[in-house]
Amino acid sequence: MSSELHWRRLERLYLAAPVNVYWAPSITISERACEIVIPIRNDFFHAAGAAHGVTYFKALDDAAYFAASSIHEEFFLVTASFHLTFVRPISSGALHAHGTVVQATKSLIFAESIARDSEGRDIGHGSGVFAPSRIRLDGDVGYR
Repeated sequence: MSSELHWRRLERLYLAAPVNVYWAPSITISERACEIVIPIRNDFFHAAGAAHGVTYFKALDDAAYFAASSIHEEFFLVTASFHLTFVRPISSGALHAHGTVVQATKSLIFAESIARDSEGRDIGHGSGVFAPSRIRLDGDVGYR
């Protein structure tokens, strides 16, 4: 299978996930990289009027995860660990998260991600470790 076909299948898998009905993200996957964009809405806000940390986590983890998935075609990956650093709040526009693969071994893939607001300011950073599960990438998980 070509890498392009693999990336498009991963994008469809991501967008078909029930959780993404709520978040309404967009995704673009390429070699060792992924871009996630989540439009910020008021129903993401905590009491202080900015997006709750779960918004950052979702975007940063997803971007790093799918960057890692871009180089693994056999099994669904799982997040083994993820570290998140908040830089500044976001309350409007869109959260743009870009993930890249840092290193890949036989059993683990290490990826980082950075989140920016619509003006290009850093709002958060993430780093994760991803491992293959026993779940095959096939039509049963939306990989079409």
